[in-house]
Amino acid sequence: MPQNPPSQPQKNNYRVFGNMALVVPKELEEFEKSSSLTSPRPFDIRFQVPNFRVPIRDFLRTREVGEFLSGALAGAMTKAVLAPLETIRTRMVVGVGSKNIYGSFIEIIEQQGWQGLWAGNGINMLRIIPTQAIELGTFECVKRTMTSAQEKWNQIESPKVQIGHVNINFSLSWISPVSVAGAAAGIVSTLACHPLEVLKDRLTVCPDIYPSLSIAISKIYRDGGVGAFYAGISPTLIGMLPYSTCYYFMYEKLKKSYCQTKKKKSLNRPEMLLVGAFAGFTASTISFPLEVARKRLMVGAVQGKCPPNMAAALAEVIRDEGLTGLYRGWGASCLKVVPSSGITWMFYEAWKDILLVEKRIL
Repeated sequence: MPQNPPSQPQKNNYRVFGNMALVVPKELEEFEKSSSLTSPRPFDIRFQVPNFRVPIRDFLRTREVGEFLSGALAGAMTKAVLAPLETIRTRMVVGVGSKNIYGSFIEIIEQQGWQGLWAGNGINMLRIIPTQAIELGTFECVKRTMTSAQEKWNQIESPKVQIGHVNINFSLSWISPVSVAGAAAGIVSTLACHPLEVLKDRLTVCPDIYPSLSIAISKIYRDGGVGAFYAGISPTLIGMLPYSTCYYFMYEKLKKSYCQTKKKKSLNRPEMLLVGAFAGFTASTISFPLEVARKRLMVGAVQGKCPPNMAAALAEVIRDEGLTGLYRGWGASCLKVVPSSGITWMFYEAWKDILLVEKRIL
């Protein structure tokens, strides 16, 4: 009976990857060769990067982004022009140096030179750009949302509750969308940008202690930690609420009333300047005592005599300077706030015309 020849040992191929050798069975190699003639390689993997260009372009063209950009550009342009008035105003409010505008101006020139008028302007620009963008963007968004909710609520029958012979109608008609939007704008922008306000005040009032932004950040953090950057946040919110509410309410109502009287659809640039300036003057006058207390609390830690709360700060001012002390620096504040408000609204409306109207978003 014939015997089968002894089977030859199957030879395997070796594939080298760097410093390693991988044994590949002959059957797998033959399968790869045969399949490569009719179909792609089994481990052929392809990657395709998603195209984000169109979504990004559409996002940048939205109304909200245009309003945020308009606010940022308006704030930057306004602060670049009015930085010296901000420096004088801050010194007078916190009680540093002379008690009048001209005296403060001369003191700054003698002590620090002309560049002293722009002390802290770098951090001021970094502060105002996000602050104005968040504030004006939030105002427009909340006003639009509240107006839409009010209109939908009025289309349906409002919920009613009857207690005995008294009927209570839950209606949103008594709520002003502009007032709510103004309050929300002030609160949101304050919470987001308050640390920049603290840095700006320290750099302006105490340039010898805080000569640069990096030194100010490190020293404030070393002395009080993260919480030190939110020093005075409670009085800031309390002071911002009436100011922001009154500021936006006055501007929108004055603009609407003037347009109705003159039978116009919109204001021209000089009219925007005047209406915005008057709105800022009114809001600043009403809320200025709270601004004095806020500045005292924020800078008091540096001078070693920080009041424990806003009520104590107000009482301290009245005790030391009388009721007139609550309006110390009011003239300098108006000198800064009035043109700042008018210029901001003028630039803001102009940038909205460029970024929004031409794209037919409005």
